[in-house]
Amino acid sequence: MNLNIDAIKSMTYDAIVVGSGVSGGYAAKELTEKGLRVLVLEKGKKFDHVTAYEPSYKDPWDFKYNGLLTNEQKASHPKLSRDYPYNEMTEKYWMNDSDALYKEVKRFDWFRPDIVGGKSIMWGRQTYRLSDIDFEANLKDGVAVDWPIRYKDIAPWYSYVEKHVGISGEALGLPQLPDSEFLKPMDMYCVEKEVRQRIEKNFPGRNMTIGRVANLSEAKEAQLKIGRSACQYRNKCRLGCPYGAYFSTQSCTLPPAAKTGLLTLRPDSVVSEILFDNAKQKATGVRVIDTVTKDVREYFAKIIFVCGSTVATTALLLNSKSARFQNGLGNDSGELGHNLMDHHFRVGAAGTWEGDEDKYYIGRRANGIYIPRYRNIGNDKRDYLRGFGYQGGGSRQSWNRGVNDMSFGADYKDSMTKPGPWTMNLGGFGETLPYHENKMYLDPTTKDKWGIPVVVFDAEFKENEMKMRKDMMEDAKEMLESAGLKNVRAFDNGSYPGMAIHEMGTARMGRDPKTSVLNGNNQLHGVKNVFVTDGACMTSTSCVNPSLTYMALTARAADFAVKESKKKHL
Repeated sequence: MNLNIDAIKSMTYDAIVVGSGVSGGYAAKELTEKGLRVLVLEKGKKFDHVTAYEPSYKDPWDFKYNGLLTNEQKASHPKLSRDYPYNEMTEKYWMNDSDALYKEVKRFDWFRPDIVGGKSIMWGRQTYRLSDIDFEANLKDGVAVDWPIRYKDIAPWYSYVEKHVGISGEALGLPQLPDSEFLKPMDMYCVEKEVRQRIEKNFPGRNMTIGRVANLSEAKEAQLKIGRSACQYRNKCRLGCPYGAYFSTQSCTLPPAAKTGLLTLRPDSVVSEILFDNAKQKATGVRVIDTVTKDVREYFAKIIFVCGSTVATTALLLNSKSARFQNGLGNDSGELGHNLMDHHFRVGAAGTWEGDEDKYYIGRRANGIYIPRYRNIGNDKRDYLRGFGYQGGGSRQSWNRGVNDMSFGADYKDSMTKPGPWTMNLGGFGETLPYHENKMYLDPTTKDKWGIPVVVFDAEFKENEMKMRKDMMEDAKEMLESAGLKNVRAFDNGSYPGMAIHEMGTARMGRDPKTSVLNGNNQLHGVKNVFVTDGACMTSTSCVNPSLTYMALTARAADFAVKESKKKHL
């Protein structure tokens, strides 16, 4: 046998990280800073901080269609164009539909980025902690399986991550929404402040606060030393931030990882399989296909962090088969691919505010207000499980209010140059229960351009979510009307799994290897040197945005992995 030992050595690292988004970037930072040589493999193309954010330097009129999609783009991207993330301004950030094939038994909107940094470039940046009300919910409700951790286990890691990321927000002391390590809160507008007072007076137990957001309201030493600066109030976050004012892989985790000299980043690299050694009962590395040349290579490491985002991560595990794991790596429980979750939203109310027309705001605040969950807490009992929160805010109408107006004349034109009346909206984000029958799996016959089986989705919102949506709409209308807004309109614009881009589950954490995929340290029960720390690990969804929890779990798991490796337990 002729082995090229030097070639194998050059392909060997201490740790491999699959994916470079919120979780993968954090894994790279933590593992390199702990002294490991780390290879990060990213399916998307190279995307450099500052210089790659070309759309963020343009004004709306610099785009041919002011951000709208042409009929041709809609036809070539029938799935991506279903909702707001994909448009003329952001087109270069997402995979083409032809390269991101998937099938649907029931509708599922899967948005797949095509860049280093993944969705950390385009995310909504709302950052909230889960509480023990969330971690204990499955056990108390008799739903699915119990989380293997509690708030006390992750609280120190929330704090650790928040100090690096920089979270702007206001402390409230609420048990259902633990406070973070906050930078100063962004200002609420005059109308929001008045609505807040009226809601809190009329509905004891309901609170309104400014959103907790990963935008720097001020830049502390931790952020300045890696080249970040405070938010410029441009509200162009979805186009990339050259100032590094919000958390992204490029601005926040790759720079410190690169500074160690231990990071290797390889874009254009789709991981097709995790390699498993039957004799050692360990993963030994990964098989990678170059997305451009289609060359196949193998890389090796003692530790593997799978952070490809929920669906891609689980697809990789399902495609990693061996004599030991014939139904997917770590799939002894048969739960891999099941319990697919997402938040449901696009329901609430909006109205107009009379007065305060002599007031306006400075800049374009990249944030809104937040009303934390208040349903099914304490003595409040509903005919559904769990709860919801609201995001929204106030603003002055612009000239767009005249688009469908048939008025004319000099006075009318002059009026359109001035701000219109204040408006206020509340949009609910609701928790979805983990249903075993909500699932994703690999198509046995259809493959993508790289020869990898495509994903099939079979998931839907059920009766519990539908009952909750009624409250989400009616409560929003009632609160706005009680606060004095006029012409309040309730709405339910419908929601499908995937639309909120908060995919979770499919490789859940749990206490029992017979009913879960991961243990309390984010390890595969059956493969101790493989860790999953993105949304796939979630056992339930809470009703808050989940990315902060992914980061905290990733930092916690990286710390554990390095300690276990030093003990030679991996």
